[in-house]
Amino acid sequence: MTIQARRLCTAILGCLAAGAVMGQGVLAPPAAPAEKLSQAAASVGIKRCLPAIQRLSTLTVQGSRSHDILLDWDKQQPDAGPMFSLIGIEYPNAGVAASITAVPDAGGTCTVSAERISVAPFTCASIAQQELSTHRMARLLPNYTVYIDDKEPTSSVSLIDSPPGCLVIRRFVEYKWRDPAAPGAPAAPVRR
Repeated sequence: MTIQARRLCTAILGCLAAGAVMGQGVLAPPAAPAEKLSQAAASVGIKRCLPAIQRLSTLTVQGSRSHDILLDWDKQQPDAGPMFSLIGIEYPNAGVAASITAVPDAGGTCTVSAERISVAPFTCASIAQQELSTHRMARLLPNYTVYIDDKEPTSSVSLIDSPPGCLVIRRFVEYKWRDPAAPGAPAAPVRR
C-alpha cells in the first residue's frame, strides 16, 4: 500500500478494521484472492447481498495469481442500496477485468450481475467456432455479436472485433437471487 493510500485510508475511514477496505474509489489492500470483494463489502455494512457477492467473487477470481478491487456503495444505506465493483485480475499469462453488481430487492432477494472482460489474441470468428457453436447468435453491429445458450438464458458472451484480437465479455444476470443456504430457500435445480 502506498503512503498516499495509507493517509487517505486513515483520514477518511480510519482504516476500517485494519485495512479490510480503503473506501469508495480506492484500491483494497492485498488479501486472499477469493476474499477481497466479500471482505470489502462486509466491512462497509453490506449484509443482504453478501452471499451472492461471495459466490460471484469466488468464481470470478478462481485460479488467478492476484487481483484488486474498486468498490462503490450507497454510504447512506449500505445494506439497502446497490453495490458496484470493478476487479482487475492477474493470471500468469494475462490480465482481465470483471464487474460485480448487487442490488437488494424487496422480499430479501438480490438482483446480481457479473461481467468478465478479456482480450483474446484470436479472431472473434475463431472463438465463436471453437467455444460457441451451440449458442444462438445475434449480430448487433458489424463488429459486435452476442451469443446465448438456451440452457442458460441469463448468461451471454459478447464478441467485439478489435484487430488483431477479440474483446470478450462474458455476462451473467440473475433477478431475485436467493441464497440457497438460507432457511426456507427452494432447493437448487438438478442439472443433467
